[in-house]
Parts: sequence; C-alpha cells; structure tokens
Amino acid sequence: MEWVVVVSVLVLIILSLLRLNVVLALIAAGIVAGVMSGLSFVDTVDLLVSGMGGQANTALSYILLGAFAIAISYTGITSFLVNFVIDKLSGKRATILLLLAGIASLSQNAIPVHIAFIPILIPPLLKLFNKMRIDRRAVAAALTFGLKAPYVMLPLGFGAIFHGIIVDGLAENGIELTAWDTAFAMLIPGLGMVVGLFVAIFITYRKGRDPVKGSGGGTTVDIEALNQEDFAFNKKHFFTIIAIIAALVVQIITQNLILGALAGLLVMFVFLVVPYRNLDKIMTEGIGLMGMIAFIMLVASGYGTVLSETGAVDALVKASAGFIGDNQAVIAFILLLVGLLVTMGIGSSFGTIPILVALYVPICLAAGFSPLAIAALIGTAGALGDAGSPASDSTLGPTSGLNADGNHNHIWDTVVPTFLHYNIPLIIFGWVAAMIL
Repeated sequence: MEWVVVVSVLVLIILSLLRLNVVLALIAAGIVAGVMSGLSFVDTVDLLVSGMGGQANTALSYILLGAFAIAISYTGITSFLVNFVIDKLSGKRATILLLLAGIASLSQNAIPVHIAFIPILIPPLLKLFNKMRIDRRAVAAALTFGLKAPYVMLPLGFGAIFHGIIVDGLAENGIELTAWDTAFAMLIPGLGMVVGLFVAIFITYRKGRDPVKGSGGGTTVDIEALNQEDFAFNKKHFFTIIAIIAALVVQIITQNLILGALAGLLVMFVFLVVPYRNLDKIMTEGIGLMGMIAFIMLVASGYGTVLSETGAVDALVKASAGFIGDNQAVIAFILLLVGLLVTMGIGSSFGTIPILVALYVPICLAAGFSPLAIAALIGTAGALGDAGSPASDSTLGPTSGLNADGNHNHIWDTVVPTFLHYNIPLIIFGWVAAMIL
C-alpha cells in the first residue's frame, strides 16, 4: 500500500514526459492508484469522477476568465503595453523577464487575480518574444515564480490562505504560531525560489531561442489580430478599464473568481465594448484558451480524491516514518520528498497541506524539531511539486498564455523547466531551514 503514491505519480510523470495528454495521464495514474489499493476498475473510475466536483468552481472560473481575456484582447488595449515594451525594453531580455515575474508576483498579493492576468497579458506579447528570440521556457519560469513565491513567503492575498492553512493545522496538533511566524519560517525556502529564478534567467535560458512550431497543439487564437501597430485611446478602452476594475472589485469583495469574471463580461457587453453578436465567438475562444486547464483541474481533483480516500498518502507517510529513525537530517529530507510526490500528483499546495499536516506533526515532534522548523517542513513539503506538476495552475497558467499560438509545449517548455529550477532549490533550502530553525 505504501508504494501506491510512488508508482501512481511515476506513471503520471512518465506518461506526461512521453507527451500523452495530461488528462489521460491523470486518469491512468488514478486507475493505477485505485487498483493497487484494492479497488476494481469501475469503483476507481467512480471515485475519480465523484472527486472531480472539488474543483468545479475553479474550472468554471477559468473558462469565464478565458472569455473575459479574449474580450479584453480584442479591444486592442493590450497594445499599449506591447508598444511600451517595444519602445523602452527592446533588446533587454532579462529586464522583460524580471518585469513579468514582478507582475505575476503582484497577482498573488497586491492584486489577487492569480492566473487571470496571463491570458490577457501574454498572448499579445508572443510576437515580441519571437522577434527578440526570448526563450519561452524562461518566460514560463518567470511567471511560475510570481505565481508561487509570494504566497510561499508572505501571508498576504493568496498567501494568507496558504499560511492560514499551516497555522490552523499546527494549532489542531497543539502548536501555536502566527501567520507571520510561518512566513519567517518559509523565508529561507522562498529564497531558494529566488535563486532558481536567477539561474533560469541569467544562466539556463539566457540565450535566444525560436519557438518550436506547432509543439503545443490545441486550439489557438490569431496572434496577429491581438497585435495592433498603433494605439489610440478611445471610449472602448475606457470601459474596458472599468470592466477590469469591476471584475477585480467584485472578486475581492466576494472572494469568487466566477462572479468577478461575470461582472467584467457584463460591463463590456452593457457598454458595447464588445458587440453582443460576438458573444458566442468570445466564449468559444475563451474555452479554447482556458478550457483544457479547467478540465485538467477537474480530473486532478478526482485523482487527489483517489489518493486520499484509499489511504495511499497515509500509508506512504507511515511507511516512511517506519525506517527513517531519529536522525533529523534524514527525517527532514524524506518528508520533503514525500511532499514532492504527493503535490506532484494532486497539483495543489493548498490541497496538500491539510493532508500532510496531521501526519507530519507527530513525526516531527517525536524527532525534536522546533515549531518553526516544523512549519518550514510542512510549508515546503506542500509547496514542493506545485511548480513542475502537470496538473498545477502554477504551470497550466503560464502555458495557457504562452501556447496561445500553439508553439509552446506544456510538459517540456513549462513543467520540466519549472520543476528543475524551483523544486531542487526548495528541497535544499527547505532542508536547511528545518536544520537551523
């Protein structure tokens, strides 16, 4: 039983690397996990399907955000940013990449829209990336950094949710810490991600690279139509800004991405920014842009349910505890690897923390780890695998924008680069944090 998660996640990784569609890879991995746990094929599929509802809200919000992004893009307002980048930053690859990482970071804390900005901002910039021969793997690394590092290090925006889950889990097990205590504990692992970002931008992907034509497949949008040579601000652009503000305000007030996206679309159609007759076209292209991400999130939720309900995760942690002894260095390393495996499969740091916290705390307390060290271990174990998981929105988001023209492969151009540049330093720096805190 203890090998279920290991074998299942390996199936997911291998099939994904072989370029099998991520949805099919997740289904295959889920069936392997269920059958190895003693379930029949039918019961496994039923359990997987029953668990898909766990991400229904997220899936629908992504589709609506995709439609909102398409509507905004066709107004040409993003041409302003494109022209600014061309005029001010042409030839400065590293500066552009760091700017994108900064914008993505704001999406987690200051303006908590998560991946919603990517299908709006990135497709119009693809033509510029091609002209400057910017390696799209570097862009993916920059975007994933911004989508993940802020919530790992700061208890603000989405980070407040992440650190709140850690604090609540620790409190249920008798450890009292504040969100800022956990943020202090996660500062060292977070610095590991900063190192990974700099390595990706200034070393690994510093040279120019042309995109591989047709490598991403799937439905594409007309990139040329999203790039307009001249930008003249008009009333449509004004109401587009109002729509963006409305979407942001509604999302912040309601904490609901679906209502935020609907509010933005409503403003655009009420003020005729986009003609009503184009509604079907916009929805179709929005589904083409974000629909695959939505469905992957649904199937990933079902896969996570299979791993949880069959007791596979519990068995893996208990089996690990049985042979790691009382050496803190070994215990920390093994627990981090277990977190990597679990999150790689589930694809969500936020969904992994509640699963791991109840299992990790007794082991860590028995081994004599301090409360801050335990917080660092649990937080890092949950964060590991988010970057680099085929089913994570931290990788699916960047791909949704970079593959708008069908020339960016999700696995080899987003998943593998982010896995190498963020999971390796997270393990190293997370282990160091557990040892010194």
